[in-house]
Amino acid sequence: MSVDAPSLQAEALRLGKQAKAAARRLAPLSTAEKNRALLLMADKLEARSPFLLAENRRDLELAKQAGVSKAVLDRIALDAGRVSGMAKGVREVAALPDPVREVVKLWRRPNGLQVGRMRIPLGVIGIIYEARPNVTADAAALCLKSGNAVILRGGSEAHRSNQAVAAVLREACAESAVPQDAVQTVEVKDHAFVSELLQLEDYIDLIIPRGGEDLIRAVAANSKIPVIKHYKGVCHVYVDADAPLDMAERICFNAKVQRPSVCNAMETLLVHEAIAPRFVPAMIATYQAAGVEIRGCEKTCAMVPGINRANESDWTEEYLDLILAVRIVKDMDEAIDHIERYGSEHTESIVTGNYQRSREFIERVNSSAVMVNASTRFNDGGELGLGAEIGISTSKIHAFGPMGLEELTTTKFIVFGDGQIRE
Repeated sequence: MSVDAPSLQAEALRLGKQAKAAARRLAPLSTAEKNRALLLMADKLEARSPFLLAENRRDLELAKQAGVSKAVLDRIALDAGRVSGMAKGVREVAALPDPVREVVKLWRRPNGLQVGRMRIPLGVIGIIYEARPNVTADAAALCLKSGNAVILRGGSEAHRSNQAVAAVLREACAESAVPQDAVQTVEVKDHAFVSELLQLEDYIDLIIPRGGEDLIRAVAANSKIPVIKHYKGVCHVYVDADAPLDMAERICFNAKVQRPSVCNAMETLLVHEAIAPRFVPAMIATYQAAGVEIRGCEKTCAMVPGINRANESDWTEEYLDLILAVRIVKDMDEAIDHIERYGSEHTESIVTGNYQRSREFIERVNSSAVMVNASTRFNDGGELGLGAEIGISTSKIHAFGPMGLEELTTTKFIVFGDGQIRE
């Protein structure tokens, strides 16, 4: 869709108004009505798989012509299995408990009033994301189940795929009680349109950007609407003096190597100096056998000759690759100081056999997830039992960590009386 610059504001306003009207109609729907729509969405995604794959092939052809990387091509690509995976994800959301209208607390005042808090939808959520057509289905399903209308703006590399997925989802809405405009996608490719969308504070209640740090910072800098931020995942594992070495090796290997390109992969390994001679050389050899490039502090380089020396920028780097920074520290205090100075408040883990030290680590480290004797890779909505997530927030206000259905709601006060008046 091509829109002249003067019309961008009008197009954004149209989407915002339609979303707000749809949110009002969506909020009162029952769980059963929302679930029927979600299950219909899943069925239609599978039934319309040939259409989705055809549109995706056109995206892939254009992306190849544009010279995008193999990694991006893989994120864009759909096949029958990935379409089935999208449908499966939507069905899983339908099976989750509905947070809307849940009374999370109720108490009685001395004057007899009963006061409570009840979960309600946020209203309209704008999601700005890069590549990955599956995000279109995942985000729409989570927003719908939590009673929110959504405006989706995907990356231009997957434009046709995103539009196709959304068209199928909107078909399901039209055949259910869910208003069709509860799911809308931005058809305009012009990047200037995003700036117009970010001004709609009267119509959009929350913006969630999903993508690289540059995208998220640009959205946060230009938005009049509250933004859930996740700049990067500089995650740490600290191997304590009392760590069981076999456990530490398994956890550290998994945290870096199992899937290095994701935000909950470890980027810096911190090791207590008392255990370092017995742990670091063998651990680095294991990493190198798996193709991991090591960038070590001065002590690490002295202990394992031939590895690259880490510079200051390595401690803040989100590599998203088989690269790992390693630092030997004198104690847990120095490890925590390092995390506080260089970390991104995403995920940290301690490996230790000392219960007291593990408790202290949990209390002192204030990242969105703090692990004891477990891989950083577990900071994920599905792995933590949320069923699904719309992203991982490193903002502390409203939501912190993986955002599931509950994090897409807020609470309002409800008050029950029998004639009380304020004196």
